[in-house]
Parts: sequence; structure tokens; C-alpha cells
Amino acid sequence: MNRTRTLPALLVAAMLVLAGCAGTTGPSADPAATGATATAVNSITADGSATVSASPDLAEITVAVEATADNASAARSQVAADVERLRGALTDAGYEVRTVDFRLSPEYDHRSDERELVGYRAYHALAFETEPDDAGSAVDLAVDNGATAVQDVRFTLSDERRAELREEALAAAVTDARSTAETAAGAADRSVGTELSMRVGSAGVSPYDSRVVYETAADAGASTSFDPGPVTVSASVTVTYELE
Repeated sequence: MNRTRTLPALLVAAMLVLAGCAGTTGPSADPAATGATATAVNSITADGSATVSASPDLAEITVAVEATADNASAARSQVAADVERLRGALTDAGYEVRTVDFRLSPEYDHRSDERELVGYRAYHALAFETEPDDAGSAVDLAVDNGATAVQDVRFTLSDERRAELREEALAAAVTDARSTAETAAGAADRSVGTELSMRVGSAGVSPYDSRVVYETAADAGASTSFDPGPVTVSASVTVTYELE
């Protein structure tokens, strides 16, 4: 009777022992599952920037014709005639001319309590490009053929020249980043290894902008001339290096 009662208890004890053995003889746990991590690669990140300058090889000129009249149709017609003359002169001189702005609006006198309509103003702006050395004579040609305003003369770079300077600026920025990283690493008795990653920032171009207010000179023989400054192209990078 006693052996019959103790048999189930012996079976349960044996099963528990076998379960314990299986738990200790199975494969070792994954380090990641236990919270262990692989040693990260030591690295250092540095920013670099550079700016290069060059003489402009392109001048962008914007001129305009303005007219006022008692009614909108008269103002528009006057500007249209003057622009046709101006466009023809510039085209004959070899410039590619395009319209960049056109406006027709009422003009009011605000000196009294109630504004008074005094007429209409029409405005038509044309833009064209030339070489920097030709900018002064191009402005004079425009004014002599009906332009009543010179809105903008901007000295800048052609697309090809801009791309060349951007490459130079980027190369110098990468050199600047490594120099910064090496200085910081050296202070900690470490050295800089290969590049692990690189991020390039946007390039900046600063053209020489000459805004002109044209006034008729007392000497009819006077001509317009410009002395443009350099154009700068900047670049920036962020580089991560292996730290040895």
C-alpha cells in the first residue's frame, strides 16, 4: 500500500531533475538577449568649410520702361512703344532679351482726406546678360534707347565657372575637416584613420551686386563704367573618421 502511494511522487521528482539537466546542457544564450553589445568603433566627427573667390565672368542687367497717363490704355500703349524700341536696340546689339516684370496700376493722390485717382502707371522690365567688361556700354545703350530705370546690375559666375569653384571649395572644406579632427585627436594622443561617412552642405555663391540709379549726366559724352569685386563660392562638409 505504501509503495503504491509513493510512486507518483517519485515520477514527479524524476521529471523535475531531467528538466533541470536539460536547462543546463542546452546551447548558450545569445549575448544580445542578455544585454551584451559588441564594442563600437571609436570615431570622431568634424565640420569643415572653405571659401574661394574669383573675378566674375557674367553680368546680369535689368532695365525698365515706365510711363504714366490719364488712362490705363494710354499708359500701356506708351510703354509698349518704348519697350519695342528698347528691345530692338538690345537685340540688334546681340543680347538675348527677356521680360521679367510687367505692371499696370492706378496712381492716387493721398494728400487729401479722400484719395484721388490721378492716372495710371505702366511698367515693363527687361533682363539680359553680357560680359562684365561690356556692362557699362550695355547700360548706356539701354538708356539711350528708352530705358527709364536701371533696376539691377549683378556681377556673378557662369554655370561652368561656378561648378569649377564649387569643386575647389569642397576639396578645401574636406581638408579643413580632417585638420580639425587631427587637432582634436592629437590632443587625446589618438590619430585619425579613414573616413566612415561624409555629409555635404549646400554651396553658397555671393555675387557682386551693383544697384544703379541712372541720372542724365551734364556731359552728354559721359559713359557708365563698373569696377566689380570678386565673387565668392563657399562649401561645407561634416565628416566622421575612424579614431585610432
